Amino acid sequence: MTSKELRQAFLEFFRARDHEVVASSPLVPGNDPTLLFTNAGMVQFKDVFLGEEQRNYQRAVTSQRCVRAGGKHNDLENVGYTARHHTFFEMLGNFSFGDYFKEQAIQYAWEFLTETMGLTPEKLWVTVYEDDDEAADIWLKKMGVDKNRFSRLGAKDNFWAMGDTGPCGPCSEIFYDHGADVPGGPPGSPDEDGDRYVEIWNLVFMQFERAADGTLTPLPKPSVDTGMGLERIAAVMQGVHSNYQIDLFANLINAAAKIVGVQNNGSSSLNVIADHIRACAFLIVDGVLPGNEGRGYVLRRIIRRAVRHGKKLGAEGTFFWKLAQPLIAEMGEAYPELAKAQAHVEKVLRKEEERFAETLDQGMEILENAIADLQGKEIPGDVVFKLYDTYGFPVDLTADIARERDLTVDTEGFESEMDAQRDRARAASKFAAGDSGNVRTEVESAFSGYDGLADNGKVIALFLDSQPVEMLKEGQAGIVVLDNTPFYAESGGQVGDTGTLGNAAASFVVNDTRKSGKANLHVGTVASGSINVGDELHADVDEQRRRAIVLNHSATHLMHAALRKILGEHVTQKGSLVAPDRLRFDFSHYEPVTKEQLERIEAMVNEEIRQNTAAEVNLMGYDEAVASGAMALFGEKYDDVVRVLRLGDFSVELCGGTHVARSGDIGVFKITSEGGVASGVRRIEAVTGQGALEWIDRNQHSLDEVAGLVKSTREQAAVKVEQLVRRNRELEKQLAEAKQQLLSGGAASADDSVTEIAGIKVLAKRMDGADAKTLREAVDRFKDKLQSAVVVLGSVDDGKVRLAAGVTKNNLDRLKAGDVIKPVAEMIGGRGGGRPDFAQAGGSNADELDAALAGVAAWVAGQLG
Repeated sequence: MTSKELRQAFLEFFRARDHEVVASSPLVPGNDPTLLFTNAGMVQFKDVFLGEEQRNYQRAVTSQRCVRAGGKHNDLENVGYTARHHTFFEMLGNFSFGDYFKEQAIQYAWEFLTETMGLTPEKLWVTVYEDDDEAADIWLKKMGVDKNRFSRLGAKDNFWAMGDTGPCGPCSEIFYDHGADVPGGPPGSPDEDGDRYVEIWNLVFMQFERAADGTLTPLPKPSVDTGMGLERIAAVMQGVHSNYQIDLFANLINAAAKIVGVQNNGSSSLNVIADHIRACAFLIVDGVLPGNEGRGYVLRRIIRRAVRHGKKLGAEGTFFWKLAQPLIAEMGEAYPELAKAQAHVEKVLRKEEERFAETLDQGMEILENAIADLQGKEIPGDVVFKLYDTYGFPVDLTADIARERDLTVDTEGFESEMDAQRDRARAASKFAAGDSGNVRTEVESAFSGYDGLADNGKVIALFLDSQPVEMLKEGQAGIVVLDNTPFYAESGGQVGDTGTLGNAAASFVVNDTRKSGKANLHVGTVASGSINVGDELHADVDEQRRRAIVLNHSATHLMHAALRKILGEHVTQKGSLVAPDRLRFDFSHYEPVTKEQLERIEAMVNEEIRQNTAAEVNLMGYDEAVASGAMALFGEKYDDVVRVLRLGDFSVELCGGTHVARSGDIGVFKITSEGGVASGVRRIEAVTGQGALEWIDRNQHSLDEVAGLVKSTREQAAVKVEQLVRRNRELEKQLAEAKQQLLSGGAASADDSVTEIAGIKVLAKRMDGADAKTLREAVDRFKDKLQSAVVVLGSVDDGKVRLAAGVTKNNLDRLKAGDVIKPVAEMIGGRGGGRPDFAQAGGSNADELDAALAGVAAWVAGQLG
């Protein structure tokens, strides 16, 4: 059976048994910031297992794409050296959410393997948790498994837990016996680590809740979570021992060999390349771009490891990106999103390949030299760090190369260097925490600011120097917490509101509003009177400032949508600032946004503004919101009920911020800058409304000033400036040519100024108009012409006095250029220095230049005695 047929057979088997076929979730877990990548089939059902989410089905089956190349689950270093380790794999799984349990799960697994797949029981081995008598009885008594092909194992092998606390339970694993000709023993035996018995399916029975003290409490609705690697079962069904010999990999490896230009001889490097293209392509499809941290750095590591293995095989130029097409031929039907994103995947891979190619050769040279100089078998940590920090070599890439040379890596030394770098970074970025930085409170504030900018609230907490107090006095800076407030607390990129709180007896100026738990912290100063816990206060938000913020926030949503439409759906938010004077938006993109693209983005946003579409805000469940098309940020944790902002059919996003009533309220949108802030992350800044008009006015005024300076109209200013720039370049070229002529003329007349002292020719000459570069070149020419000489040249150029001195190498034992130039420089009111054979100086007294040069010969004669 082909991999495609196996995948489909598994899904259809469980579909026929009332399981909902659920599509694979992305590799970046949605709504779960605790995971780097989706690493198992159960990840998308985590909240269902925890009882925090309800689905309209109790049984599910999936073929889930997974990555294990970072964080706790990391198989990267083993890929290429074993038969079954991958960065990317597909996990076939069936799930029961409080429906069937052990017996039915075991029956389904045995039926699928022995009947649907046609595997003989004699080739299978079953394990259960040592204390799970229930599962043991089902296998031995009801399923009739041979007791000689059955074993009980401890918690390390057969007890699964989601974490230190939470749902957990015993599991049962099914192994395939590859035959006596393969080394290794059955599970639980001393030589179980051999390759003869390979785990193909794990059935997890979630039946307990583990408390912090280790106590296990039975769950009210025990569940089932299973996982079977598609690649492993394909190897079994296709009669091969290594996953890299299955049809899917065989085709990719053949394609890789052809693209690289080598024979397919089963090399580990070809395995690495074929494995890594799957992980890289699917990560890019799911919104990850190469970067220097987090998921982006893992992607970069995988790409660079693949590229290095290609270069090891002799690949010339970029090659890795070309494997996207063969991959789509293999997996595009099962995952249509892969084919849809082909151009994007190829472009990202190619750019990262080109970026790494710039430093790969240099880095390899450093590593080869370090290896050649080794006294032992370990590459020093400082070398590993230099390769990482300067040449972009991930540590595991250096370790990969070391492994090939039978060497090890000084990981402790590397970590020491990394710690030192982190300390330097922390020292450079220290900042004083604001007054609210350390405030922790359990009280809650109700936010009424969506509907109005003024309201009444009761003081439920006060803080002074981050400590709770009962009263704030006049002049004291502190924090006021109300039970009800129209002040928006900084979150989601939107800055906090400012304004005033007060009553007849006191007033409080709010300089900022921040969040702590579910409380809105009003940060400011008591302007008059005193404020006590329990006081009723009237809250007034600075209306003009809030309205400016609102315009920028809604414009940010429109711009985000425009970016995705023009640059591609890979664009996702990486950070934002919504302030009254501007908006700033960081987003994933692999190259600078062109001038033409920026113009299209700006025009598209302004077109939506002119449509004057009503802003529609709805409260709905998270899953319902995402199903409706609302964009959620990967890695963000959302509440069960979320706010969805819809601006027509153009933009739909989850957002808790404050917004305009209609898109036309924004008035006008103007991009002010675009640039890079990190690898794979770009930043756009823009202004809206009155701020945009003021920005346009300032630029118009600047343009008028330029037009006046070049004596032109505003419309013709650019043409006139271009003409002046072109003329300036021509003059600079003429000046350079004149200086060269001056230099040549000086060289031609040098013999007239040469004095010979003790066998050394001394030349001291004035060459006005020569800049520092011209003087340096002149010294070199005179030294070449005179062979054995001391040369001192002086120049007055644009009001500056410059000196240059040189001594030919055959006289350095008698004179040094720095010594020669020192007395000359002192006479013109300056000083200088340099190498023994060349020195430079500058001064301010041009009137003394001739006398200073005239004294060079006498000074040299005095030194030579």
